[in-house]
Amino acid sequence: MNPTGHISTETLPSMLPRKSRRLIPGFGLSMGITLFYLSFIVLIPMAALFGKTIPMGGEAFFREAFSPRVMASYRLSFSAALAGALINVVFGTLTAWVLVRYNFPGKKIIDSLVDLPFALPTAVAGITLTTLYAENGWLGQWLIPFGIKVSFTELGIILALAFIGLPFVVRTIQPILEELEPEIEEAAASLGASRWQTIQRVILPEIWPAILAGFTMAFARGLGEFGSVVFIAGNMPYKTEITPLLIIIKLEEYNYTGATAIGCVMMFVSFSLLLLINLLQRFMARRLNH
Repeated sequence: MNPTGHISTETLPSMLPRKSRRLIPGFGLSMGITLFYLSFIVLIPMAALFGKTIPMGGEAFFREAFSPRVMASYRLSFSAALAGALINVVFGTLTAWVLVRYNFPGKKIIDSLVDLPFALPTAVAGITLTTLYAENGWLGQWLIPFGIKVSFTELGIILALAFIGLPFVVRTIQPILEELEPEIEEAAASLGASRWQTIQRVILPEIWPAILAGFTMAFARGLGEFGSVVFIAGNMPYKTEITPLLIIIKLEEYNYTGATAIGCVMMFVSFSLLLLINLLQRFMARRLNH
């Protein structure tokens, strides 16, 4: 209480009960519902997947999950998903910048086209890309003279994953750019900063966490993508056979334990990579805030 007899706003929080300090009460109930829903949708199915591999034994598990053919599919799936996500980081950021910073005819149409991979069935996207980039396709016939073959190659897989991952990057970065006032860039320019210095020291630090978030979602989507890849890949063992397709093949052969073993490895590695990226994103955000 100050000399005038009024309670200071600085001491008010310490005088209130601990539970009443929360602006939105009900943490216990909401947390319980969250854990129940998360367990029912994610944790229990994942635990069942791991539990399915226990009767296999270690030797059978390693034989099914780490055979040469499966290892080749791991390398292709992870490298193609990584390449597709990195491509989207560059061109997705540029697309978000154009949509936010410039006004031009047809802007709303282009903005709507960004979400098309969300609405379009992935199998339709795969068939379309395969037709366009085949050796006699509308686009592929112009690439063949330069020795560039897209359909039924690793390049085609990366193209399909870049197609389905673009909206994740654009829609993650776009709101951050909309909140970044152009006056900040003008202030940097008035202080003598070059365009590159403004991008490097003003814009990138603000959108970097969003870039990492978009990259994470595009990478995760690419790892499990099946429909848009299976047609353009060609599905040649040891060359263009992705891991999700190999799991389907195991299931069609009634080799459920083999499919489960491969799924467990994919889930463990994917979760580890996503956790690492999320921790890096959080570290970068804290560093930028301080």
